Amino acid sequence: MSAPAHSTDRYGARIPQSPVILSVPHAGRDYPAALLAAIRVPVTALLALEDRHVDLLALAARGTETLLIQRPARAWIDLNRAEYERDPKLDDGADPARQPAMSAKLRSGLGLIPRRLATTGDIWRKRLSDAEVTARIVADHRPYHAMLAELLAAAQARFGVAVLLDIHSMPPIGLPGEAAQLVFGDRFGKSAGTRFVARLEAEAEAAGIAHALNSPYSGGHILDRHAQPGAGIHAVQIEFDRTLYLDDVLESPGPGFAATATLLRRMVAAITDEAFASTSAIAAE
Repeated sequence: MSAPAHSTDRYGARIPQSPVILSVPHAGRDYPAALLAAIRVPVTALLALEDRHVDLLALAARGTETLLIQRPARAWIDLNRAEYERDPKLDDGADPARQPAMSAKLRSGLGLIPRRLATTGDIWRKRLSDAEVTARIVADHRPYHAMLAELLAAAQARFGVAVLLDIHSMPPIGLPGEAAQLVFGDRFGKSAGTRFVARLEAEAEAAGIAHALNSPYSGGHILDRHAQPGAGIHAVQIEFDRTLYLDDVLESPGPGFAATATLLRRMVAAITDEAFASTSAIAAE
């Protein structure tokens, strides 16, 4: 592992050894002292915001690919929201005039700084100042996105194509055996070539795992910001049902962890193969 840049850990080379870049923005388990002093709910309530231990899954599946993992918890700042998605009900620096119409996520309290949880209500004891939120943006949000952009540009320059796999996890979205346990998001076809999504779907099929595309998760700010399929930079979000790799109470790695890590490894290998195949086809034209 490299030395952390601000609050982001990078595993693998700064000059990518693979066209595939891995990102884990929501699995952070570090809760800064300033957060602990400011919340009105038990810190255990904030675990609901974590993509619990999906970073361990990505680490277990990683080969030579460069991987970014954010250490602070999502409750501190959400990297999958744009800088302007600041909640006027919480954040003194929020300026509705400077942002598009509020998204459903932001209206529900899940903006750049999460404001509330469905189970416990408001998270914070008091409003956050503009300076507080801006400090988190500068220390955590911008460095992560700058590193990710740099890696994708370097991979595209070296291999002719780059593919970001943005790794997340989700609570079960339906009954076992009926609902999808893997959800792929490509912003409804805007963030990646269909050939890459098809390869991911084929791996899910081979593993016998029900999957869905863009429903209920199509990807967020990370895909919107970094995907440029026309310039050879593709991005897909992958959501794993937590019951696939965690224990019965969804707190620690469980009996399915190894098999799920193997599946993710196969997905990464399939995307790598597709990336090289696409560049070979272009070179042959």
